[in-house]
Amino acid sequence: MEELILTLKEQIIDALNLEEIAPEDIDNDAPLFGDGLGLDSIDALELIVILDRFYGIKLANPAEGKNIFKSIRTIADYVATNRTK
Repeated sequence: MEELILTLKEQIIDALNLEEIAPEDIDNDAPLFGDGLGLDSIDALELIVILDRFYGIKLANPAEGKNIFKSIRTIADYVATNRTK
């Protein structure tokens, strides 16, 4: 799971051009939106693209992303359970 978490952090940093942030700067359990990493709704779309492109996961209902994208750990848990790639 730790390897998946690190990979997700690197993919998010790359996709969102967070050049000033290193993977170790992102707390696995910190919120990604709002007070945490400060992502917004456009960033959420990029997270959906990451899930599709790298893990073969298509979110049928984008509203479920709210629970999936709470933190890096919740994304990793979802990917570990639902990945097709």
